Amino acid sequence: MHQNATFHDLAGKTVFITGGGSGIGAALTQGFLAQGANVGFVQRSDASAFCAEMAAQFGRAPLFIPCDITDTEQLRNAIDQTVSHYGPLDVLVNNAANDKRHDAATIDGDFWDWSQAINLKSYFFACQQAFGHMQNRGGAIINFSSISYMMGNAGYVSYTTANAGITGMTRSLAREFGPMAVRVNALAPGWVLTDKQLELWATPDALADHMKRQCLQEHLKPQDIVDATLFLASNTSRMMTGQTMVVDGGVVGTG
Repeated sequence: MHQNATFHDLAGKTVFITGGGSGIGAALTQGFLAQGANVGFVQRSDASAFCAEMAAQFGRAPLFIPCDITDTEQLRNAIDQTVSHYGPLDVLVNNAANDKRHDAATIDGDFWDWSQAINLKSYFFACQQAFGHMQNRGGAIINFSSISYMMGNAGYVSYTTANAGITGMTRSLAREFGPMAVRVNALAPGWVLTDKQLELWATPDALADHMKRQCLQEHLKPQDIVDATLFLASNTSRMMTGQTMVVDGGVVGTG
């Protein structure tokens, strides 16, 4: 991964990322390390090999904490552990999500609760815990949403509902946390071609159909999302809060 910009104020900052060892999350961890930040991250699957790769590249490994983000106490403890390891928290990136496809006519309450626990509930409690460390000293929270709810996509209504909730939650938390110098913004990516997307859903026909909706005729890469996240985390965006930044090549419009 190359650097399109250097955000000098991120050097030495403490960053916590959910799902930071695979997919876009791994690119985020790499991007913050490249800026000189200290990164702690959680995910359920083992990320030891990824940490070793980052150590070889940057001379230091991120702090990997195995965690099920649907377990609120585990998630709280992981944030506290990162602060104990690196020092005061400066940036939270809520990235982890699960967009498992499902039929609205047949899903049951257990599936709905599981999906909301991953895609919305965990975001709120991570924000709450991070705020406890950031208040009155400043900090930036970035909540990942998705353009899927803006497009009204079918096939994963629980996921799109959660993503709409994330943007509403972001606005309210920005208002509530702002007087204590904590910024809260949302980032809504378009279709980023991660390995998971290429394996499960990115068929030639689907990619061609989606490209017709984009203004920019090039598929999104993880780097595009990393750059936007770094901007929202940095003091470059110091007077931005309560906003939803869309990075999708021009599929949806805001405003």
